[in-house]
Amino acid sequence: MTLRLPFDNSYARLPERFFVRQPPVPVAAPRLLALNRPLAEELGLDADALASEEGVAALAGNAVPDGAEPLAQAYAGHQFGGWVPRLGDGRAILLGEVVDRHGRRRDIQLKGAGRTPFSRMGDGRAWLGPVLREFVVSEAMAALGIPTTRALAALATGETVRRERALPGAILVRVAASHIRVGTFQFFAARGDEEALRLLCEHAIARHHPQAEGPMGLLRATVAAQARLVADWMAVGFVHGVMNTDNTAISGETIDYGPCAFLDAYHPDAVFSSIDAWGRYAYGRQPGIAAWNLAQFASALLPLMGGEAAIPEATEAVQGFAPLFEAEWNRRFAAKIGLPEDSPQARPLAVRLLDLMAAAGADFTLTFRALSEEAPVPEALAALPEWGDWHAAWTAQDPDRARMRAANPAIIPRNHRIEAMIAAAEAGDLAPLETLRAALSRPFDPDPAHDPLRAPPREEERVLRTFCGT
Repeated sequence: MTLRLPFDNSYARLPERFFVRQPPVPVAAPRLLALNRPLAEELGLDADALASEEGVAALAGNAVPDGAEPLAQAYAGHQFGGWVPRLGDGRAILLGEVVDRHGRRRDIQLKGAGRTPFSRMGDGRAWLGPVLREFVVSEAMAALGIPTTRALAALATGETVRRERALPGAILVRVAASHIRVGTFQFFAARGDEEALRLLCEHAIARHHPQAEGPMGLLRATVAAQARLVADWMAVGFVHGVMNTDNTAISGETIDYGPCAFLDAYHPDAVFSSIDAWGRYAYGRQPGIAAWNLAQFASALLPLMGGEAAIPEATEAVQGFAPLFEAEWNRRFAAKIGLPEDSPQARPLAVRLLDLMAAAGADFTLTFRALSEEAPVPEALAALPEWGDWHAAWTAQDPDRARMRAANPAIIPRNHRIEAMIAAAEAGDLAPLETLRAALSRPFDPDPAHDPLRAPPREEERVLRTFCGT
């Protein structure tokens, strides 16, 4: 069986200073752990060929398929607010791009593919836990209808990587609309490379926002895309955990599932990332951080927009994030409580509900789903003296529960289930991985057989910290 990947590599046709050409570093004993056959079909790829010995070698980086032009992309970024002028793909290799069955251009990238000139002190590898977390969570996000990078395959490498302890190595095959980030623009802006900025701007417009007119149009389109994306995150209780500018994709996709998590008990200050000591990227701070990141994008684009003279218009474009986000949030949360988005009661009722949920520590997903299903809400919420008044005011609006069930998932990738799946996989048991994949593929209408996966964690199962894996 012959592996065929129909590459058409537009990013590799940009000037050499955009990247470093480098093949993946081969691994000792590649083994396929999970293959996303529906995504392979969508990409126009032969899933059986990908699962063959030849395909596994290509997905692990042990063989470079015909037409691939492997490279590590250059970028910079603000990490937790601190400027880092040179980041880049330190453990990822972009194999190339394919045009899928819908005419969309998609990157195919190997994450954990070995050291590159951007690795700094890193080993260029990934371990099994973060690879499987990103596989499961990114595909769950896709099933929820949220723009995201996708996971084509996860592979064991047959090698050991060192973190706090020796861990099994793995590679994720990631698919994205592109890997162009705010930090990619910052890389060239910081170097005063206006020609590269112009080429990158033209490339990003053609690829992601063809309706945009020039750099100001690209800024406005990216602001709108990020407003929609962050509203999506808020509506499902998702905490990204590492919203650095190098993790802000121009495409408007969710990228980098390192220390991410979904809320169990709701609180706007919820933080899970082990490296977010000050709560910069807490759940409730995500909209403000998105706006901050977009301001850095505007700053990087200024040389193309006329310099200082363009600051007022660029500022106005970035300030447009707040009303765009508010409109998107209102639309999603009106649906979550079953009211028309133009209802004057929708926002006040949604905000008040969240306040009550925070006071009670009520489970985010279960509360909204219970209201959708006319089932009992969490006991701590129902016990609040104010609950009866809220519930009476809400039911008086005649909520549309069918609409609610379409907006409120019954099942999410709960943190403790992810951790249990990873522990099982480390022990050689992939059954929990497959069960999670199946359950999360139908988040709004789950198989009753998967009902146990809907339950929140017991006290001893709670996951308080998540880790990025580098």
